Amino acid sequence: MKILALESATESCSVALLDGAQVHVRSQLAPREHAALLLPMVQEMLAESGLTLSALDVIAFGRGPGSFTGVRIAASVTQGLAFAADLPVLPISTLAALAQGALRELGTQQVAAAIDARMGEVYWGLYRTQGGVMVLEGEEGVYAPELAPAPSAAGYVGYGSGWATYGAVLAERCGITAYKGERFPQAEDLLPLAVAAWQSGLAVDAAQAQPVYLRDKVTHQR
Repeated sequence: MKILALESATESCSVALLDGAQVHVRSQLAPREHAALLLPMVQEMLAESGLTLSALDVIAFGRGPGSFTGVRIAASVTQGLAFAADLPVLPISTLAALAQGALRELGTQQVAAAIDARMGEVYWGLYRTQGGVMVLEGEEGVYAPELAPAPSAAGYVGYGSGWATYGAVLAERCGITAYKGERFPQAEDLLPLAVAAWQSGLAVDAAQAQPVYLRDKVTHQR
């Protein structure tokens, strides 16, 4: 498969390209620079791989939750590229990509993924690996740290910027003692999720490449 993946929902901006068994990656920690960085990263990646947009099977993007601006940038760039090359798209959860990063880095099978949502809240999701990809348990949501749904079993590892900001509170709430806080979702971790989504027939038309903010849908009060 040939998949281009874009992720810009947090402080990290990244692009990855799967070309058969080969993976190309670009990533930069650059808050507020995503709009200037993302498309040049894509162009560099295509040039490096020797591929054109039209040679791709699909474009995947981190559809959120995360920074409102960052999520919109990934969605809009994906739409533009997909329309230009008449390609389908795969909107992939940014929290799932974060959890997939924990699997890649730590080998952990159960992840409590948390992104700092500002305003005293975290974007939160509990994930467990199935067939090499992270699968959501329950629902993603935005919560005050002391109200985040706790795992129903032991063995979870905390991962993501929400743990950097609220690690002590989340650890007490969830009974989790092991966590990595300075971690951000990466485009390379969208790739295995995108392969699974593609095989499940979840690709959509570019017009359906919409962001997911969570906070627009539900806000959990203290």
